[in-house]
Amino acid sequence: MKYIFSSILLIALLTQSPFKVYAQQVFSNNKYPLTDFRMPLDISPPALAGSFGELRANHFHSGADFRTNQREGYPVYAVADGYVSRLRVQNSGFGLALYLVHPNGFTTVYGHLQRFAPKIAREVKTLQYSKKSYELDEFPKADLLPVRKGEVIAYSGNTGGSGGPHLHFEVRDSRTEETINPQLFGIDIPDNIPPVLSAMYVYRLNGKPFNESTPRQYFQLSGGGGSYRLHQVNTIRLSGEVGFGIITTDKHNGASGTNGVYSIQLFVDNVPVYTSALERFSFANSKGINSHIDYPVFLNQRRSIQKSFIDPGNPLKIYSNVVNNGRIVFDDGRLHRVRYEITDAKGNQTRLEFSVQAGAKNFVEEPPEVVGQQFRWNTKNELNTGDVRISIPRGSLYDDITFVYKTLPKPAKGAYSAIHQVHNRLTPLHSGFDLAIRADSSLYALRDKALIVSTGGASQGGIFENGFVRTSPRSFGGFYIAVDTVAPRIVPLNIAEGKNMAGLARISFRISDNLAGIKSFNGYIDGKWVLFEFDAKTASLWYRFDENIAPGKHTLELAVTDMKDNVRRYRVGFTR
Repeated sequence: MKYIFSSILLIALLTQSPFKVYAQQVFSNNKYPLTDFRMPLDISPPALAGSFGELRANHFHSGADFRTNQREGYPVYAVADGYVSRLRVQNSGFGLALYLVHPNGFTTVYGHLQRFAPKIAREVKTLQYSKKSYELDEFPKADLLPVRKGEVIAYSGNTGGSGGPHLHFEVRDSRTEETINPQLFGIDIPDNIPPVLSAMYVYRLNGKPFNESTPRQYFQLSGGGGSYRLHQVNTIRLSGEVGFGIITTDKHNGASGTNGVYSIQLFVDNVPVYTSALERFSFANSKGINSHIDYPVFLNQRRSIQKSFIDPGNPLKIYSNVVNNGRIVFDDGRLHRVRYEITDAKGNQTRLEFSVQAGAKNFVEEPPEVVGQQFRWNTKNELNTGDVRISIPRGSLYDDITFVYKTLPKPAKGAYSAIHQVHNRLTPLHSGFDLAIRADSSLYALRDKALIVSTGGASQGGIFENGFVRTSPRSFGGFYIAVDTVAPRIVPLNIAEGKNMAGLARISFRISDNLAGIKSFNGYIDGKWVLFEFDAKTASLWYRFDENIAPGKHTLELAVTDMKDNVRRYRVGFTR
């Protein structure tokens, strides 16, 4: 009876709070079709370089990354009957990508493609020439490009923001656009390996918002093969309100990357107090990963600690069975059993078990009080000093903060304002904030070239308006006004005046910009627009010769424009 009373007492302590209580299942009751989809590649056995929901910088991974043996050019197949609903060509991001709508209510996405299948490629090229644009985001009618299950729709590649050859594959709800774990659709990845636990952390919260000053305590772990324990200790002593966090990853059989886990469950005395499960999520909420993890530690140490407590402004819908937002009060003087259960998408499970002696005295140094203005997570917050205007929209903060602002001296050269230090980079934002900085009077003649720059030297964009330059940074930091009057750089790689290009398949360049970034590029041969392709990660720009270029003499003109409308032009004659 003593153990039962202890559990009931703990629940009572936990539920006496204004926080919401989640009550869902770890694995959804949604019944996804298990036989509708085939594999998108014929590479056996299949292996993943990245799993659904894996932790990435500023987002959860939205699909499964299939390995392609470090090569490009594997046939990519339509996983089911349907039609091409979206054609996308990006300089970065997914690069070349296809979206297929299927009759079962789901959409599949194929990214980082090398090239499209011929009938699709013809439509894409026609659209690019009609719009005079390499980048495309088009939504064809349902009857334009129908596909059958098993039809080759493209070839695997490394385009866009890809870090190496692979196929990015997604399944989305066609109605809500939420992305869903492909392994729930019978996409079978061989896996009998349980998740790996690397560390556990305890956070001394004591009713305060979580931030970079929250006291943290690291615990080394021992074990493996699905069973872990605290290293050289069985019981830890805690008092007051605490939260837990873990570092965990997963692998599958064969050539596996270091992937993410599917679910994390935390129990106290066999009572679930926190669950996260990466079944599906909305792209609008994906940046909430910075609230899901210990963001300050990630920035400073590149360690991804998944917190087992939830900030009040966290918009993610991946949580269930959560009591008091995962904040646990240990003040009843009793011994409690704590258990983590971590599961991968195949159902392999790992456990960590330990004891907590509650209410025992322990010394935790309280962080120093920060002087500043109180900003609340559930309201719009503003600051106006006359020289700077700051507006943080409702929904951008994940928790309350003590907002700190100060001005610093103007940089030695190239600046048209003082440095405005807006809080600190260790506090994540969901949707950024609006910033307007008053410009020095000397800027006026260059107002069309003005922009805001971070103290790290990165352009934040911006426009001049009524004596201020305004923009919307995505994160806090130091900012000042600068100008960009320098045109982009064009470096020809394989062409020169009068050169015979008959033996070459393409004309190649490298382009770059000093500050504002590339806005557009346009190439013309003999006065007619031609399609140049661009790879942002290598800054490579090229034109592939086609049937439109007849033998003889030709003139190429290339114009590259940056975000401040500085233009660099290159003109050259060649023969073909």
